[in-house]
Amino acid sequence: MSSVNKVILIGNVGADPEVRYLDRGVAIATFNLATTERGYVMQNGTQVPDVTEWHSIVLWRNLAEWAQQNLRKSMKVYVEGKLKTRSWEKDGQIRRKTEVIAENIQILYRPEIYRKNNDEMSAAEPLNDAQEAPNDGAQEAQNPENDGFFNGIFR
Repeated sequence: MSSVNKVILIGNVGADPEVRYLDRGVAIATFNLATTERGYVMQNGTQVPDVTEWHSIVLWRNLAEWAQQNLRKSMKVYVEGKLKTRSWEKDGQIRRKTEVIAENIQILYRPEIYRKNNDEMSAAEPLNDAQEAPNDGAQEAQNPENDGFFNGIFR
C-alpha cells in the first residue's frame, strides 16, 4: 500500500522570496510562510493568544522564477506541496530542517492593491493583472469579494 505526503497551507508571505540559481541554471526560491491559529477566550475567562507557525517553502524552476516576479511580503497565498526533511552536519552536530516543496501556489490577496484608503482602487474592484503560476494552471483569485470560501475569512 502506498502512502501520502501532501501539505496544504494558507498564510502570509513573511518576506520577498530569495532566488538563487544552481550550476545548471535551475532556479530555486525560498521564503517563509506564516499561518496563524486565532486565539480565543475560554468559558472561565482565560485568554488563549494567537499562535503563529512559520513554514519554510521551497519552489523550483519556473515556479521559482514566477515567485520572484510575483510574490511579495504580506501577500496571502495558498500553497500545496509535500514535506521534505533534509539533514546536514555543522560543528559536529546533525541539523535537520523540514520544508514544504511547493507544487502549486496561488495568490489570494495582495495588500498593495486592496488599500484601506481610496487612493487608486477599492477592494470591490477585480484584479486586472492576474498572473498565472507556471504549474497546473494555478492562478490568483479574480475577485476576493466573490470567491465564496475565501470571502473575508483570510484577510
